[in-house]
Amino acid sequence: MSERARIVAADKRRVWHPYTPMQQYIEEGEPLCIVRAQGSRLFDADGRGYLDGNSSWWTAALGHGHPRLVAALKRQAEVMAHVALAGIAHEPAALLAEELIAVAPAGLSRVFYADDGSTAVEIALKLALQYWHQNGRPERTRFVALGDAFHGDTLGAAALGGVEVFRRPFAGVLLDCVHVPLEPSGHERAFGTLERVLRESAGTLAAVVLEPVVQGAAGMRLYSPDHLARVAAIARELDVFLVLDEVFTGYGRTGPMWASQLARVSPDLLCTAKAFSGGMLPMGATLVSERIFQGFLGEPERAFYYGHTYTGNPLGAALAREVLAIYRDEDVLARAAPKAQRIQRAFERLAELPGVEGVRSIGMIGALDLAGPGGYLAGSGRRVYAEALKRGAYLRPLGNVVYVAPPLNIDDADLDELLVIVDQSVRAALG
Repeated sequence: MSERARIVAADKRRVWHPYTPMQQYIEEGEPLCIVRAQGSRLFDADGRGYLDGNSSWWTAALGHGHPRLVAALKRQAEVMAHVALAGIAHEPAALLAEELIAVAPAGLSRVFYADDGSTAVEIALKLALQYWHQNGRPERTRFVALGDAFHGDTLGAAALGGVEVFRRPFAGVLLDCVHVPLEPSGHERAFGTLERVLRESAGTLAAVVLEPVVQGAAGMRLYSPDHLARVAAIARELDVFLVLDEVFTGYGRTGPMWASQLARVSPDLLCTAKAFSGGMLPMGATLVSERIFQGFLGEPERAFYYGHTYTGNPLGAALAREVLAIYRDEDVLARAAPKAQRIQRAFERLAELPGVEGVRSIGMIGALDLAGPGGYLAGSGRRVYAEALKRGAYLRPLGNVVYVAPPLNIDDADLDELLVIVDQSVRAALG
């Protein structure tokens, strides 16, 4: 039995995959079997390489196996792999918090560590709810989010989600969230509705939660930073907390370090993960304002009794510190700017194809809509996926939305190859 056959047999016998119809996968699936990753490429058990077109679920913003990240992980592993953070200080978590606040939007002053993006959002929700409960506004128990939003898979974060197939099984037990529907014509009307909901329901709202400027899992839907700025101003006027989910949009994916910078907005709570630890270990963080932190001081029962075993894990914190150092030393954001322009031009050319309904790009994201039924379960994107795989690129379309979100430091030659493959694959899939 070949190495690939051995791995796939064990996988199909025991592994339950995320976001995967398992009966179809077991009966028909011929999955990629990845054994190595380096730079912008994945390598399978047969030795074939694939350009990683989505940075492995948006995490590998500095590519795979960056030598400085590998070295940082080794250094920290030799000293201390883990220690509980409850009442214990350690250097990686302490210095990382200082460095995060230094690059964060103004007004954020404290860091609570998470395991991933979902738990970073979960933390933000619980902080908002508990803050209002013990600071004179216990009736503020509801949230508001955009339709088709995605903020994670924990039970609290799932309440915010507007992707119906993700939240339907849990609808009866989720937090109370007002979902503002999106219109086919765009976000203009949705944000008008959102503003009206804020004004009419502020007294019962704990927070408004948004993905700034880009709704990732909804299909890389872009909206004007002006909409975000207006909502932020109204939320501040009404004293409703603004939570910005920068799990995907942060760390330069949209151009600046944080997408909220495009709107000159400072949130009350900011959630980060994915690129946070360079795709090396699961880790994230929720950054909060001093006002919120102060709202938990006083008697012991006012404390935030929440945390996970690996909260502030030294290995992850050391990696996250090194990620920030690489961004500084290698001028990652500035060097990504011309790459973003290449992505924009490539997708503008695809707009001319019959069967492509629209294209868009921002920073290191390019996306297009294939004609026909939309939604996460739409099958048209899978045809492009199959064509790209034959040509040496791994894409993961979102239903009928084909997109790229490669590492920010991808080599120019690799980026050009990826964009050529996308072009060829879309044309082949459209026939």
